[in-house]
Amino acid sequence: MSSPAPPPFPFPYGVNQFTTMPWSFEEDLAHYSRLGVEAIELCETKLDQDPDRAKAQLASVAEAALPISSVQPAVRTVFPSETQPEPADRRDRLDRFRRSVELIAPFAPGAVFVTNTGPAPDGNLHEAIRQVVAHHRELADIAADHGVRIALEPLNPVLLNAETAIWTHRQALDIVQEVERENVGVCLDLWNVWQDPDLVPRLADAPDRLFLLQVSDWRTPRSRMDRRSVGTGDIPVGQLLHAAHSAGYRGPCVLEIFSDNVPDSLYETDLDDLLRANRAAVESAWRTG
Repeated sequence: MSSPAPPPFPFPYGVNQFTTMPWSFEEDLAHYSRLGVEAIELCETKLDQDPDRAKAQLASVAEAALPISSVQPAVRTVFPSETQPEPADRRDRLDRFRRSVELIAPFAPGAVFVTNTGPAPDGNLHEAIRQVVAHHRELADIAADHGVRIALEPLNPVLLNAETAIWTHRQALDIVQEVERENVGVCLDLWNVWQDPDLVPRLADAPDRLFLLQVSDWRTPRSRMDRRSVGTGDIPVGQLLHAAHSAGYRGPCVLEIFSDNVPDSLYETDLDDLLRANRAAVESAWRTG
């Protein structure tokens, strides 16, 4: 008797625009459409600085039949970070986020806007988390007014004191549960949290709060932008895909690769091949995981 066929890959294949950093916004749309990408994670920094031109670019996403599943706003950390130092004041950062939502949400109904904490000012984690909770309650109100959602992303400990004050799924979930808003959840980026020994059992704690899944692969980083293609590193991607699926997640599986300041940068390879190879790799990881 032949063995049963493996279950089909259950997630739409999405791509974050940081993965194809060398391409322009327009090139992203053309290539993603041609390659059959099923969702786009929009990076605001790739939009034109002119609001009217940016709106035309956003309208072209719908014309390309690419659903905007999620958004990386230009300012997404609560506190100033190394990559997002301005504006310095938290209220100004909140206002900048509001402008991002007002610009993008009309073209991305139901999309998830990703946030990070930023580093704790003066190392005061207790006070930082208190402010992150308050900040996300305000973000939730802005998002609700525009029909979108918020996903707080814990980052890998290599980014502590530079980009984040939290580094586990449980820490992010604790904040989300304290925020107590239906439209605030967690972004699960496997590169950031795969080393957390409690990750798999914790995913079942609040399955309705898992809003976004991002994938890439890990080797010991040589820069802060040194991620690998799925299947070429140490992350048990298949196991974690199944854990997310078992927790009830049915959104897109979004490829998010950064590859800069390393001698073998993936940005210098054929990016079409990169997207094809990673689609095949996540599907393979699912079948064998």
